[in-house]
Amino acid sequence: MTVEWVAPASSPAVNGQRQKNWESLVAAKREELQKSIPNAWRLTGKQLKLFSQKGINLVAADVCRKSGILSESELDITENYTAQELLQKLAAGEVSALETTTGFCKRASIAQQLLSCLTETFFPKALERANFLDDYLRREGRVYGPLHGLPVSVKDSFDIEGVLSTVGYVSFLEHSPATSNSAMINMLLDLGAVLYVKTNIPQTMMTGDSENNIFGRTLNPRDTNLTAGGSSGGEGALVAFRGSILGVGTDIAGSIRIPALCCGVYGFKPTTNRIPFGGQTSGVTTGFPGLIPSAGPLSHNLKDIQMFMSTILDAHPWKYDETAIGAPWHRLEIQKETHKLIIGILPEDPAFPLHPPIRRTLENAITSLRNHGHTIVHLLSDENRSVAYGNRLAFQYLTYGPHVDHIATSGEPLVTSVAKFSNPMFTGPFPVAQDLSLEKKIVALHEARQNYAKTWRKTWLENKLHVILAPGSQNTAVPHDTYGWPPYTVMWNLLDFPACIIPFGIASKHLDPEPMKVQDNVQPSYDPHAVHGLPCALQVIAPKFQDEQCLLAAEIIDKDIRNN
Repeated sequence: MTVEWVAPASSPAVNGQRQKNWESLVAAKREELQKSIPNAWRLTGKQLKLFSQKGINLVAADVCRKSGILSESELDITENYTAQELLQKLAAGEVSALETTTGFCKRASIAQQLLSCLTETFFPKALERANFLDDYLRREGRVYGPLHGLPVSVKDSFDIEGVLSTVGYVSFLEHSPATSNSAMINMLLDLGAVLYVKTNIPQTMMTGDSENNIFGRTLNPRDTNLTAGGSSGGEGALVAFRGSILGVGTDIAGSIRIPALCCGVYGFKPTTNRIPFGGQTSGVTTGFPGLIPSAGPLSHNLKDIQMFMSTILDAHPWKYDETAIGAPWHRLEIQKETHKLIIGILPEDPAFPLHPPIRRTLENAITSLRNHGHTIVHLLSDENRSVAYGNRLAFQYLTYGPHVDHIATSGEPLVTSVAKFSNPMFTGPFPVAQDLSLEKKIVALHEARQNYAKTWRKTWLENKLHVILAPGSQNTAVPHDTYGWPPYTVMWNLLDFPACIIPFGIASKHLDPEPMKVQDNVQPSYDPHAVHGLPCALQVIAPKFQDEQCLLAAEIIDKDIRNN
């Protein structure tokens, strides 16, 4: 799998004609998206002005209630329940699928007007589907499936029959709508879910800022001056705004976990191919060994993350996707109140220093976990398994192969975060010589990756670890176009380890008043005033295929750090 990092190049005359063409395509698509929002679900001009102030916290502003667009019942449904609780109410007929879907469609519409978090909407089909599910429950006396009536949002890359997948490329606007569903979409429909929106991503899907020339920039609902993360940034923003109760994203370098930590929600990157990934639009060249993306959930709590994982795996994803592994979900029976963990602490990498709020939050969590009887093991620094080395190896994997330039073909410009070409190569040399033939480079990369994994396996065994606790990033959400390279997430993609984001702690200009400038702007600097009040996050990691253990440990850690 490769990434696209080539700037468009053509003559001024050709560029001028292409610019005219791409801008007209974008204008038409934006008008289509705007018209898909019913007039009754639109904010007034006064409301738009009030809620579009720079740096506003739209979560705290209680926009949906103040808008008057949602009924009291719809506000209750969309704000006061977990996905599991809502499913119980739907199954019992205490709430209807139609009212539930209507409520989330309205919230998603409001979110789009303020955050630019959507790419496609299909509200009429969603309401039709909800009506069908309500009729089915009345007629049959049972639910259609375990996700009966639950609205689920999905990242733009998932193909839905009759709907376009542009994945941030203007040239893809001239593609035909999908003629079939992704495997995940078929599973969600068979399980009884309601699909209603697809969500925004970055140009190339390989930066920490979800901005493209078609749909613009997705804003962070907790502070619109800051990034919502990427590449599943639309999902992160929509879930944080409660325009979705359960979203599905993808992750090849942190694309689920970065939006989760930026927007203050939970996100989980499973081991690859446990959740079906097939049938998506990506725009990358396939067939070369490299990092493989994972599909996974974003939600408001770990119980809903676990519910998503167990529900999908109980439905035998291998029947929908030939690349999916037929490993069932194992329900681990232990007493969470008495089970004690051996937790390894990832050492801070000097090339990627932690911002003061992140370091403080991690130290607070370690103290709390130790007080609850868990064994804390501070892992020693080792270049053979360091963050910096793992990032250089991941970067070389992501860029060594051929690519197709989908940007130059339309004449659209690079967005700022893509043009910056953030990478970790300031930390040292390429792990594998660049002048090798492609065949030799593939072999050498494989050997380097295996040695990196071997060192981590030994670390796990020698310290008898259950999980590793690490920062999700060295920073919180940061100003737009400054997130940079994702060092503390992509290393786990390289190893294919499951990893979970837990929102914990708050950045404070009072507790951490000193700014921190990062040399040469290769990574985001710390501005205590810019990120004051933003959520911090922890990351829990387990070895490959220990997804169940990862989420169970995350649940124990989440409980204990909040009960200090």
